[in-house]
Amino acid sequence: MATNTTNRLYPLDRIRNIGIIAHIDAGKTTTTERILFYTGKSYKLGDIDEGTTVTDWMEQEKERGITIVSAAVTAFWTPKAGLMKDIETRINIIDTPGHVDFTAEVERSLRVLDGGVTVLDAEEGVQSQSETVWRQADKYNVPRICFVNKMDKMGADYFATLKSIRERLGAPAVPYNIPIGSENDFRGVVDLITKKAFVWEADPKGLGKEFKEEEIPENLKDEVEKWRAELVEKIAETDDSLTEKFLAGEEITEAELKSALRAAVIKYKIVPVLAGSSLRNKGVQPLLDAVVEYLPSPQDIETIEGTNPKTAEKEVRKLVMEEPFAGLAFKIQIDPHVGKLTYVRVYSGTLKSGTSVLNTTKHDRERIGRILLMHANTREEITEAYAGEIVAIVGLKGTGTGDTLCDEAHPIILESISFPEPVISLAIEPQTKADQEKLGYALGRLSEEDPTFRIKGDPETGQTIISGMGELHLEILVDRLKREFSVGANVGSPQVAYRETIKETATGEGKYIRQSGGRGQYGHCFLRVEPKPRGEGYEYKSEVKGGAIPQEYIPSIEKGVREKMEMGVLAGYPLVDMKVIVYDGTYHDVDSSDIAFKIAGSMALEEAAKHAKLVLLEPIMKVEVTVPEEFMGDVIGDLSSKRAQIHGSDHHGNSVIINALVPLAEMSGYVTTLRSMTQGRGSAYMEPSHYDEVPTNISDKIVAKNKGEKKES
Repeated sequence: MATNTTNRLYPLDRIRNIGIIAHIDAGKTTTTERILFYTGKSYKLGDIDEGTTVTDWMEQEKERGITIVSAAVTAFWTPKAGLMKDIETRINIIDTPGHVDFTAEVERSLRVLDGGVTVLDAEEGVQSQSETVWRQADKYNVPRICFVNKMDKMGADYFATLKSIRERLGAPAVPYNIPIGSENDFRGVVDLITKKAFVWEADPKGLGKEFKEEEIPENLKDEVEKWRAELVEKIAETDDSLTEKFLAGEEITEAELKSALRAAVIKYKIVPVLAGSSLRNKGVQPLLDAVVEYLPSPQDIETIEGTNPKTAEKEVRKLVMEEPFAGLAFKIQIDPHVGKLTYVRVYSGTLKSGTSVLNTTKHDRERIGRILLMHANTREEITEAYAGEIVAIVGLKGTGTGDTLCDEAHPIILESISFPEPVISLAIEPQTKADQEKLGYALGRLSEEDPTFRIKGDPETGQTIISGMGELHLEILVDRLKREFSVGANVGSPQVAYRETIKETATGEGKYIRQSGGRGQYGHCFLRVEPKPRGEGYEYKSEVKGGAIPQEYIPSIEKGVREKMEMGVLAGYPLVDMKVIVYDGTYHDVDSSDIAFKIAGSMALEEAAKHAKLVLLEPIMKVEVTVPEEFMGDVIGDLSSKRAQIHGSDHHGNSVIINALVPLAEMSGYVTTLRSMTQGRGSAYMEPSHYDEVPTNISDKIVAKNKGEKKES
């Protein structure tokens, strides 16, 4: 089954770079474990409850039974039938987290993958995080297959899940196989193209063993014909020659259907839906066949677009070895044995250890140390990496997440990766003097790994503030400080990560003059600030005419502007969504300096912001509460008291799912409140949605409180 990976030069059409994506608890990691077992990569079935899975290797993952970091593994699969019959294919798999706090791991994985397997819970259907990861995959145009997992679970309903995929995700979903039985009676699947039934015999524990082919059960024959007719029609619609055959009533062959379906999946015209139960070892082999047969190889993607940093013109690279080298660093990991690992997707050309490459994002040269093929937290050293591969590199010093690496003679900048802003913060301080020195280093290493983890020093209180995507996110990071870096730290209670912004255009003057014998300091500038639409970030521009301020001091003014924006003006929170224009100023031939203009820039920004109608912004969360119907009124009433906007509700069996947008500041301890309100039967899911203005009465209290704290310190 598995091949010795020293013979690694696989043709591009025999490589698949795929991600397993889903809502938390849908069964991604278990599905990945079964894939590794059936492809011969592991010889023992990993179990999340026992902490023996390959991809959840961190101690925190084993303890909590969740995925925290995306893990890359390589497996090999040879389908027994179909388009790729008896052809071994190399599958690079990334198992991504389902918890919303680790959304950055999903974002960066999807950026470098060619295809995805979306795992859904057959009883729950499409859940909130399923929607979020689906939209992330849409952003990067990733073709997908859906795997309706947990068909053995009470309440499992394949066709209700299919309906929710079509309605909630708006996906062109079509059943590729349908289940034989459900819940305790789930035995196997019927392949709709070949009209073959595959049944897994169960051992005494109810686990599937090898499957065998059987006759389609009598009670399913009509159902099979109905769904097969729909599948054939949908495939025929995507191919002109098959449309003619279909309309003429001619038989379309199995090979024609599979070939057209592959093209349709790659163009996102069809999303095949398969059924199974990973925990019971049923349905995984057909899923592997479908990955190989229908998800794209790098060859199918053909090209990647970037920008030439010298000319700013668009540039296209073919995803082949013959092109110059280009790759994207999508993940940094601190490994206790080898140090900093940089995960790179090689898009074109060949990467050799010991050579130098250009980091076009940072304008730096980097030397390639060792190149490793990763298998979760184990590794194999190789000397070359080829187009289409995902590898880890040891020895890169300045390369970060989203940076482009390329051949120095053929520079290109590939599209980077965007990440959401943190929504929650807490103060952290070292327990001892010895911890103090280690804390800064450890936090720096963790922020290198995680683009959604931010560190900021508060100069007035002397505290270090860390920010992240949620309480669990920060809890895990503090735990890692202790375990991986042996740093003892005391942490404050989590605080909402507010932001400041302006609502009007205003101007400000900054003048910094110091005369203290000898050479003095002189910096003087005028700034204009303009509001930008929510979420559009910050922009800096110079409109200085006639050399009023020499060109070399313009970046110094921006440094001062950025520092002041980070510190905030209204209540000490970062300023966002504004355009800053330096339009005039004066300088002194002898006394002007970078530091003087930096201070002047900071002063001018503060004055301009104070006249631009400053307001406070707060993170708004998308909240989904699932409760038994009898508690619906109480729960909606409680949410309304928390400034919630109720967006409606859906019925799912005997439960009601309430959808709302609620300020994060109101959601502290909500899960405990919900449990006591619903006799322990309610559950809540929460993810960041957007930032919105804080009502004036609440904003005034926050500003007053912050100013009072600063006076005390």
